[in-house]
This record gives sequence, structure tokens and C-alpha cells, in this order.
Amino acid sequence: MTATTVAASRPQSNKQSLWRRFVKGRGLSYCVLAVIGVFWIFPFLWMALGSLKTQREILAKPPKLLPEHASLANFAKWFGELNFGTYFTNSMVVAVITVLGNMVFCSMVGYALAKMDFAGKNILFGAVMVTLMVPSVATFVPLFVIISNMGLANSYAALILPFLCQPIGVFLMRQFISGIPDALMEAARVDGAGELRIFFQIVLPQCGPPLATLSILTFLSSWNNFLWPLVAAQTEEKYTLPVALSLYSTGQNATNYSVLLAGAVLVVTPILLLFVFLQRYFIQGVAGTGIK
Repeated sequence: MTATTVAASRPQSNKQSLWRRFVKGRGLSYCVLAVIGVFWIFPFLWMALGSLKTQREILAKPPKLLPEHASLANFAKWFGELNFGTYFTNSMVVAVITVLGNMVFCSMVGYALAKMDFAGKNILFGAVMVTLMVPSVATFVPLFVIISNMGLANSYAALILPFLCQPIGVFLMRQFISGIPDALMEAARVDGAGELRIFFQIVLPQCGPPLATLSILTFLSSWNNFLWPLVAAQTEEKYTLPVALSLYSTGQNATNYSVLLAGAVLVVTPILLLFVFLQRYFIQGVAGTGIK
């Protein structure tokens, strides 16, 4: 074999070895994940592009991905005729207050269960774990009866109070706070600090990742909540976005899909922005609390 033949065969063998490494390594996994990602993103892409179409374009056969004449008329209808500002404000008020309440109260309960000794602590934690397995539908009617008897129906209080301290948040914070060294709290107690000061000045500043995780989970749950606001909010002034989206996306005879898709874009956008902003802390929080 001549030197020229050997030199010509080396690039080919190198390409084959690179391909084998690609197949045997992570390359195949990346390709599979890329395909799954395309299938996952496609509905969101269809929703975003559909919000720029007319009803005729959406119902056309065969369907087309890109709009023929992109228009913001569907969004203008939400901001004009359908009073989007009121529904957005209601959803934002309910979601933000619910998130803040869970951050404070779930952290307090988690701290008590993790670092304080009192009678019945294990029983209380067991009750929290049991409530995680109870479906929300099972408590829906009793909760509505309680809210009605308290005279809170059709108010922000009715939309917020039942969700200010959720079991998943208590479990999340308790798991993370359990990993904080007891020596920090003992040193603070020796210096004369009370439990509230220890909680707010020592424990809470270290809970950034789980608080970010709790914020995303709570905001997502509150923002997308449909059934409870549909029942508790009895007038249009207290409707949240999911309720308005279901009630005002229909015409006289059929669903107006173009308006429905535009409203879905408006509902999804705040959630995506929040997740992008807190993504790093969310991953740290899930990894640090042992949630699988």
C-alpha cells in the first residue's frame, strides 16, 4: 500500500470513528431529545401563529402553519371588547398574593416541623403528607360552603384564602430547612435571638432555591386555576383569565378559535417569563429538597 493510499484512507476511517463515537455516546440521546422537543414545542408554535390568523384561515382545509395575512385583531378584541385588563388584574392580584402567602406561611410551618420540638409534630407532618394524596375535588364542596357561610363569596378573599398555605409548599420547605445546620440556630439563641428573628434573619435568607421553586409552582397553580374561580367569582368584575377565556371565546353558534388562541397566548406568556427568570433557582430547589 502506497503512502497516498494510506493518507486517503485515514480521513474516511476518522469519519467512521467519529460517527461511532456519536452513536455510542450522547449524540443519539440528543437527537431523540431534539425530536421530542420539536413535538413538544409545535402546539405552542401553532397557538402563537394561530392567534395571528382569522377564523377562516384556522378552519381551512388543508391547514396551513403560517398565516396568510398576520393580524393583531384578535389581541385587539381582548384589550378592547373583552376587557382584558380587568381579568389580567384579577389573575395577577390573586396569583401574587397567593405566592407571597405560601412563601411566608409554608416557610414558617416548614421551619417549625424541621427545627422545633413540640408535642404532635410527627402527627402534624403525617397529616400534611396525607393531604397531598387527597384530590382537590373531594374538598371542593365543603370549601365552598365554608366560604359562603363566612360571606366571602365573589371576593378576592374567596379566591385567595383557601390556597395561602398548601401542603406541597410545607413539604418542600420542610425538606430544605432540615438540611440547614442546627449550629447556626443554636449560636443565634445563645446571642439572645428569638425564633422569629432566627427565622427571618438566618433561615429565610438561605431558602432562595426552594422559595423560587415554590413561587413557580404556586403561581402556575393559581394562574391556571379554573374550576374554583368559576364558582367563587360570581360576577364579571372578579373573573380571572382562565374563566374569561372559556366564557368569552365563543360566538353565537361556534367557538371563535382565533380569539381563543390569542387569549391562550396572553395566559401562557406570564408563566413562561416567570419560569425563564427563575429557571436556575427552580432546578436548584428541586434538587436540594429531594423531590424526584
